[in-house]
Amino acid sequence: MKTIFNIILLLVSFFGLSQEKFDALAAEKYQNHLNSEYADVKTSPLTPEDLATFKTLDFYPINEKYFVVAKFVRTDKEKPFEMPTSTDRKPMYIKYGEVYFEIDGIASKLNVYRSIDLSKRKEYESDLFLPFFDLSSGKESYIGGKYIDLKIPEGNTIAIDFNTSYNPYCAYSHRYSCPKVPMENDLNIDIKAGVKKFHD
Repeated sequence: MKTIFNIILLLVSFFGLSQEKFDALAAEKYQNHLNSEYADVKTSPLTPEDLATFKTLDFYPINEKYFVVAKFVRTDKEKPFEMPTSTDRKPMYIKYGEVYFEIDGIASKLNVYRSIDLSKRKEYESDLFLPFFDLSSGKESYIGGKYIDLKIPEGNTIAIDFNTSYNPYCAYSHRYSCPKVPMENDLNIDIKAGVKKFHD
């Protein structure tokens, strides 16, 4: 069975770069690249039936409100754990830190994680994984939540652009094994940014 990481590693490496200022063109470039990946039979997670009629993913409009420079707190003495997935696969992750930010005046916190397996590979050793739910999940957004790829920051802040949030591959096909969003990463706000759900 393919896993979600088999196809998107290059995407993670290319776009998981930290920035400190909102860049609408960078977000648009990311979304265009995502569309190209999904339209290519070699890299698309879509079923053959969906790929045959695919034109574009449905994105929320790019919005600066959903770009935040969050406070980053490194968490020490965390123990690796088995991350539940949509299958019986249980990859090892570790909670790497916490991010604190505000959107619309509402203070929020999310945990960020690091894949034990990926961290052993030089090209991905600085990658972080940010899965989340929000109030749009199961409505306009995929019920299983969304992901953002980040890089380990050098200081105590980290830029998070929710405009680059994307669906797990399980949103498109049951043949993938996708990490489930931990319940502690359930936001009490609407994040109307990134990719919307694929099918109504």
